[in-house]
Amino acid sequence: MGIVVALAALLGGIVLGERMGPTPASAPLLLGAVLFVSALAWSGRTRLFVAAVALVLLGIATMGRALHGAAHHGVSPGPLDTTGTLATDAEGERFTVEALVRLDAPKRTLVVRARGDDAYRLRVLAAGDRVRLQGDVLPLGRSRFDEYFRWRHAVAVVDGAHVAAATAPSNSVYAAANRFRALAARGTRTLDTERRALLAGFLFGDTRAIPDDVADDYRDAGLSHLLAVSGANVAFMLALIGPLLRRLPLGARSALALLTIVTFAAVTRFEPSVLRASALAAVSVLSALSGRPVARLRALILACIALLLADPFLIHSLGFVLSAGASAGIVLFAGPIATRLRGPAPVRDALAVSLAAQVGVTPILLIAFDSVPLVTPLTNVLAAPAAAALGAFGLPVALASGIVPALGPVLHPVNAVLLWWVTAVAHAGAGVDIDLDRQALAMVVFVGGLATLAARAVRVAQTR
Repeated sequence: MGIVVALAALLGGIVLGERMGPTPASAPLLLGAVLFVSALAWSGRTRLFVAAVALVLLGIATMGRALHGAAHHGVSPGPLDTTGTLATDAEGERFTVEALVRLDAPKRTLVVRARGDDAYRLRVLAAGDRVRLQGDVLPLGRSRFDEYFRWRHAVAVVDGAHVAAATAPSNSVYAAANRFRALAARGTRTLDTERRALLAGFLFGDTRAIPDDVADDYRDAGLSHLLAVSGANVAFMLALIGPLLRRLPLGARSALALLTIVTFAAVTRFEPSVLRASALAAVSVLSALSGRPVARLRALILACIALLLADPFLIHSLGFVLSAGASAGIVLFAGPIATRLRGPAPVRDALAVSLAAQVGVTPILLIAFDSVPLVTPLTNVLAAPAAAALGAFGLPVALASGIVPALGPVLHPVNAVLLWWVTAVAHAGAGVDIDLDRQALAMVVFVGGLATLAARAVRVAQTR
């Protein structure tokens, strides 16, 4: 219960800090840090109270400082000729692409919009690449996507950007990540274009090349989360190096596991859902190293607290919130739901996880979109086994085929069948145009509550 109060206190402080607006916030930051450390000297409810106050102050301070940095960024409107590092891969329409670039000086992030031939030059680059940019700096707010970029720490737009020069990443983690992605991409050449794009989505969350109609089917069927990296992807990556990890002593094993987590986060471009999954995996690794295993809910909340302290803007990331909500739903409800279901254990467990995740994300989806597809639990149950197999089988096959191209035609037909099945489920689910809105959900909860009370009353009467 205490860890839940801690998260609530931090969230309250972040929201309050946003309402207070930009401020250096040195005083609440210092006071919050002192109180947080001093809470260790207390016990019981006093410790919880002091820690909660500290986290409120830290939330106010971190959000205030983040807003202050965005408001006083030091990037002047007008012509720009500077160097920086691509923070994301470029994406967009055929003749217009966008990417985030972290400048060398000042240390700020800009949205780079390129058109025509410059769009082609930018599109072939990857996150981590060093670039020299030329263009005109404009304030945010001219595009409907600028609010999204603002919460990714962008402070201005470089419109009509020209990539004057580009070099490979100077950061070794990004360099390793890009080589890893290139090897996997090379290993999928025997697949057709659509299935190559889908496999990139399943493995790395890279949905840029997926056809719009296919992406729409996944979204309308409630399966778009399969194309975003989750904790399962991180677990599969750690399992891939598991034989090596088991041969190392505990300290070296933990260090290699953490390095793998960071590298895989770079491979998947540090997307918010990736950050949540990676932070949770890191908490688990560190707790094992310390000899004090942490319960799953506590580990999830600790990961969220650490990420929000590092980047309070994550509260505006739908991907992060949905990822945390789904994880919380699985941790809290998958077990109880599974015990109440009947049937074969694999089907029962898959349905329980799907329903639990849906419970966790439904309130968020209703707030964000006013409705959720009613067919989602069924499509997830049908797609889950194939999606899990893709996660476990797809990456090793892609890497092996990248090293030995002759393996591709032999092994990738399995991936092709799995991708066909999930896509067929998505297409069929998208055809079921029945959504659950807020009023319908309230009715379901009301009727479900009445049914539960009636069932309990019957059981009590029978015992008498």
